[in-house]
Amino acid sequence: MDQGIPMVEIWRGDRLESLHCGHAVIARANGEIVEAWGAPDEVIFPRSACKMIQALPLLRSGAARAAGLGSAHLALACASHQGARLHHAKVSAWLAARGLSETDLRCGCQTPSDSAERDDLIRARRAPTQTHNNCSGKHAGFLTLAQHLKAGPEYIEIDHPVQRAAREAMQEVTGAACAEWAIDGCSAPSFATPLSGLARAMARFAAARAEDNATASAMVALREAMMAHPELVAGETRACTELMRAVPGVALKTGAEGVFTAILPSRGLGIALKITDGTTRAAEAVITRLLIRAGALDPAHPAALTRLGPIRNWRGLETGRIAAASTLD
Repeated sequence: MDQGIPMVEIWRGDRLESLHCGHAVIARANGEIVEAWGAPDEVIFPRSACKMIQALPLLRSGAARAAGLGSAHLALACASHQGARLHHAKVSAWLAARGLSETDLRCGCQTPSDSAERDDLIRARRAPTQTHNNCSGKHAGFLTLAQHLKAGPEYIEIDHPVQRAAREAMQEVTGAACAEWAIDGCSAPSFATPLSGLARAMARFAAARAEDNATASAMVALREAMMAHPELVAGETRACTELMRAVPGVALKTGAEGVFTAILPSRGLGIALKITDGTTRAAEAVITRLLIRAGALDPAHPAALTRLGPIRNWRGLETGRIAAASTLD
């Protein structure tokens, strides 16, 4: 893997303590690269940063309409949520409405990241379920599509119609072959793609107009659902949620191992980035800096200062700062 260029600096006092490197691309829907840092064609696993692409077949097939899914369902289909009561209750209700249950999911059980829900489970001596999994909304979407296609229950298998549709969507919007794949944290396939292709895909979501065709209509519905329900896409204190609240009209999605994507409809731009050491804090800092660079985010907004600004210890003392490297200026 190309290690990329310096992107994020961690300072303790006046000494540089850590340095995160990576790659980033800002692109238009036609594939034009507006700006790039590092190696724009570095092939990566997008992980959860491409969930809106994986959700495209749910809408294009007519499954979402037939199931009566609303914007909250679509936001959950794109989510990497905290497993809060809000999240798992909505996923559970979605499954029940389809005559399904938590046991039909294939994402695995996950302890919720939401502290209140985690504490409630401990007090009640109950184990977390698959609906607490951060990907349970995506999997509820997969199940809904599988039902619509009258396909089998093992919807995460690489040759299942659901995953064939997901790969076709990924190849179509990125413009890349996506031949390489591996198993993601939620057990579904993750298709490798060049970072530039991922940025192009986000730009296609940004430039889409509902009246153009079925794919564009699906893209508009998904990006608007994410923007309408930032609390469902991630959760309280999470970068996706806080930054979407800070920048209305922009859809953002994090992915494991330092991946982040952004859809900027008003500018017709897509952003994709990868931090090569896989650090989430660095990915959040870079997406924040690029939103500021694009003129979409006020650098003085609290959501920006959380990701780019002072670092404080448990007593509230300022110990250093997290800053964008000069290469991003």
